[in-house]
Amino acid sequence: MQAVGNFNKEELKARFNPEGSLLRREQMIMLEMVTELDRICTKHDIPYFLFWGSLLGAIRHDGFIPWDDDLDVGLSRKDYLKLMKILPDELPKHIALQSNDTDKNYFYHFAKLRHRHSFVDEGNYDRVFKERGIFIDIFPVDKTHKWLHMLSEPLQGHCFKILRTGSNDKSSMRKIRVITWFNRHISFPFLRLIARITGGKTFMCDYGIPLHIEHDEADLFPPTKHVFEGKELSVPANSHRVLQRLYGDYMQLPDLDHLVNHVHKIEIYDD
Repeated sequence: MQAVGNFNKEELKARFNPEGSLLRREQMIMLEMVTELDRICTKHDIPYFLFWGSLLGAIRHDGFIPWDDDLDVGLSRKDYLKLMKILPDELPKHIALQSNDTDKNYFYHFAKLRHRHSFVDEGNYDRVFKERGIFIDIFPVDKTHKWLHMLSEPLQGHCFKILRTGSNDKSSMRKIRVITWFNRHISFPFLRLIARITGGKTFMCDYGIPLHIEHDEADLFPPTKHVFEGKELSVPANSHRVLQRLYGDYMQLPDLDHLVNHVHKIEIYDD
């Protein structure tokens, strides 16, 4: 059996995501979507990289973290905007792009690819979305200051409070659409202008995304390749430093008896 660090890959797979299990089927659908994304990005010369737990899985497990039920990629905001224009014409019909432009009730400031022959329940906030299939997250990153990024969080965070406390989804969504539009077209562009004027140098997830880890440009770009589930996918230029910033001693496993999943319910339908 193959052992890496202080754990055994085969034992973890047998415990959490054996072949044919619902989680493994979900992971294979996410792998299909990220492979399609890789094809499109390669075709159009758009650099991207596996990010967050997916990067950790690539480096520590050469694929998915065995218990992981999502997949994340990142790319510069400039390339993100380019990709958003390209994807609708390039994606196969069973994969949907979910963004502020394609789903009027979608209020996150990052995009998702959604598998249309499936369903996932992420909890409370996704109930208003048009597309609710198995997904991968596409995060734009941009140069800024951490204090500016912290300012952006409550500007968009009020949307989550409205959905938690509102008694009517229709009236709640009217408020949320106004807030999202204002942030997308006015407040966040203003924050980006401040960042440019004041010389923001570190990369963070774009405004309105409550993830505040800073990364040096040289650690992210240019991306390189690494094996992920037998595929050659892109990872940051210095995955070690990125993972250290995200997770510290990232080769150590968490408490396997107290794991928390992103998704509450998964359904996969016949094509």
